[in-house]
Amino acid sequence: MLLLGLILLPLLAALVAALTPSARARPLIVAGTALLHLAGALSVRSGDAILGGWFLADPLGRLILLVVSVLFSLCALYGVEYLRVRKERPNLVFCVCLLTFLSMTTAITVAQHLAVVWVAVEGATLSTAVLIYFNQNARSLEAAWKYLMIGSVGIALALLGSLFVAYAALHGASGDESLLFGSLLEHGSGLSRPWLRAGFVLLVVGYGTKMGLAPMHTWKPDAYGEAPGIIGALLAGGMTNCAFLALLRVYRVMQAAGEGAFARELFLGFGLVSMAVAAVFMSGQRDFKRMLAYSSVEHMGILVIGIGVGGIALAGALLHVINNALTKVVLFLSAGNIHRAYGSKTIDKVSGALRRVPLSGALFLAGFFAITGSPPFGPFISELTILSGAMAGRHFVVAALFLTFLVVIFFGMGATVLAVVQGPVSPAGGTTDFRDSFWKTAPMLAALVMVVIMGVWIPGVVYDLVLEAAKTLEGAS
Repeated sequence: MLLLGLILLPLLAALVAALTPSARARPLIVAGTALLHLAGALSVRSGDAILGGWFLADPLGRLILLVVSVLFSLCALYGVEYLRVRKERPNLVFCVCLLTFLSMTTAITVAQHLAVVWVAVEGATLSTAVLIYFNQNARSLEAAWKYLMIGSVGIALALLGSLFVAYAALHGASGDESLLFGSLLEHGSGLSRPWLRAGFVLLVVGYGTKMGLAPMHTWKPDAYGEAPGIIGALLAGGMTNCAFLALLRVYRVMQAAGEGAFARELFLGFGLVSMAVAAVFMSGQRDFKRMLAYSSVEHMGILVIGIGVGGIALAGALLHVINNALTKVVLFLSAGNIHRAYGSKTIDKVSGALRRVPLSGALFLAGFFAITGSPPFGPFISELTILSGAMAGRHFVVAALFLTFLVVIFFGMGATVLAVVQGPVSPAGGTTDFRDSFWKTAPMLAALVMVVIMGVWIPGVVYDLVLEAAKTLEGAS
């Protein structure tokens, strides 16, 4: 019943928040729920199941569940102070949608039915669209609509892909009608391969839109640029990872059907294109929040490249799920603080952040080095593992392009970040009274500490879970 509780707890809390008249109390309800959810997520064990196996905690799902829960808890704690600073905005809808998002993403991580995953992804999409509009101006409205429109096309293609997979199951040699992933894996060799291939392509495009893989990434710059930093962090480390999990579940079915090579080639293609697009658009980027959107495109590409390479890179990709999510907390929340301090998010008006908001500026700089794969941070380990897998698997062209894109992105992103944090304080810095404080920076510091730990010593529990999850991807072949 623990799994059911983790799904229903945020929904019940959302109802309580909706009925609570106090605007100051609602963010506390969100934070308290997040911590209770995290305690429950830590207690989940592989094999826990409800509703006849429709919801089941497997190693892959447990990994993403823990990442989402930790990410949400850090953002919820930050949100208490953030919403106090933004008291000019009503927070009722904001808090209700945050909790709904937590419920839907939890459902995605433990859902074992293709259709249930689709419904939960759609639920998470609708809740985050409202959150993107929090600033209630023309640009945030445009960003929310673009997110909804492009996301609707993606989710429609994912639905069509799911139907194709269902047709492959129904008209394959097994004739099995079940869309439970366990059943699809069991009867994988009997699935109709042409229909399965077509379904997988549609699912990659559909859920790849939610991940922000290029060229389906076009909603990201606007959404990340106009949404509050807390929402950017949840999208970049939560929504994208849940969409990635949905693809991994179908990838296992492809492996079981003997179509693993086709799936891996598709992943490599989308991954390299995503890194290339990020490298092009990150160079010369003057809006540091839009820059983070292209960074997210890059790292979604890195994730699917890890799966496409296979071997040890599978573990590297799953490690990168953790490292990317934690680092995005540091980057998005610190960028939000800098934006709030200057009243602008372009380098024409923002400079000297290390002087204006020293802690947020330092965290933004540290986050840059972490996300670009510099030691001693966690992304260095996961990216090195993926690169090692590419070399071991004799994917020399992939490895060369991977390294080239990383170098270009480092210098392109670095130019924008250094322009923000260095130099004299821009005159625009005097337009707000925003200052760093404990609760505005403590969640970022906690995330950065975890990123450093992942770079110098991976805790045994995390290491075992990553390996266990990676083995399920290998074992599907």
